[in-house]
Amino acid sequence: MLLVKAYFDESQNQHVPQSYLTRGAMRKPQEVPARIPPLLAAMQGLSVEIDTPRDHGMNPISAVHDMGYLRFLESAHRRWPEDWGAEVMSNIYVREGNPMRGILAETAYYIADGSSPIGPHTWTAAYTSAQCALSAADDIAAGQQAAYAICRPPGHHARPDAAGGFCFLNNAAIAADYLRKTYNKVAVLDPDMHHGQGIQEIFWDRDDVMYISIHGDPTNFYPVVSGYEEERGSGKGYGFNLNFPMPHGSSEDFFFEKVEEALTAIRLFEADVIVLALGFDTYFQDPQAKVAVTSEGFERMGRLLAYTGKPVCVIQEGGYDVDHLEINATHFFKGLLGK
Repeated sequence: MLLVKAYFDESQNQHVPQSYLTRGAMRKPQEVPARIPPLLAAMQGLSVEIDTPRDHGMNPISAVHDMGYLRFLESAHRRWPEDWGAEVMSNIYVREGNPMRGILAETAYYIADGSSPIGPHTWTAAYTSAQCALSAADDIAAGQQAAYAICRPPGHHARPDAAGGFCFLNNAAIAADYLRKTYNKVAVLDPDMHHGQGIQEIFWDRDDVMYISIHGDPTNFYPVVSGYEEERGSGKGYGFNLNFPMPHGSSEDFFFEKVEEALTAIRLFEADVIVLALGFDTYFQDPQAKVAVTSEGFERMGRLLAYTGKPVCVIQEGGYDVDHLEINATHFFKGLLGK
């Protein structure tokens, strides 16, 4: 059985979004604290130790994210006028030609969409979430075969200088870049329902980190503007960015065809370690699902990753069917840990 430890801190649940603007309407937020108890219960049921993360400071985070963006995230809520509302959230999105004068202009630049409002404790939660990813990466660097960061808020949509898609700091990218201190080649496998445009952008021109995403066709589906097959990287990174978009309504068998393609690419890359951006939103009953992965399918995916023989640093991303998160996480880790 693989050794594994999970990381989480209760301060991550101080991020409680109140707003979610999507497809022209305000909707009930889906990335909420209620996601966490089922994941913790799954770990407890598998006798996996849950520890609080170690503080690695800002250097591993600023290695991935723009410092102006980080200063904005840390300070935005304090600077937001109270009579504008309880959360930092813009109805203006302007990057080119933005003079960056005032908090509303900064928000227009640094928040990419309507799904990532900043509350009074968002920075603390996002910072601690990144520390969970780094603590799991530490365990992998120390020789463990598996580690799990229960990251909330999630991260794979966070760009170097913009929040979006429920994400503020790109936990998987932070962990992957950090692991490069120990390993020559890192593969980031992202089978979340949505394309992780943030990870893609961060490693776009690098050949030491391969990014592979298996996701729903982004045509009229978040993130809409990225995740197509022709996006392959640039410069020395060309060919080290692979996207496998799935038609909406795809079967579990089709999903696993793409998983096998991804694992073949990882073998050809000769990756030393895998960072898994794990989303449970491919589950067939998830409100975000456009494919039909079952609980048993997550166990199969865990087994396939174990069969690679590579260390696996698991970073939690999506999964919004709270009623089935515990069983899905239990199945996945049973497969990965050989239980």
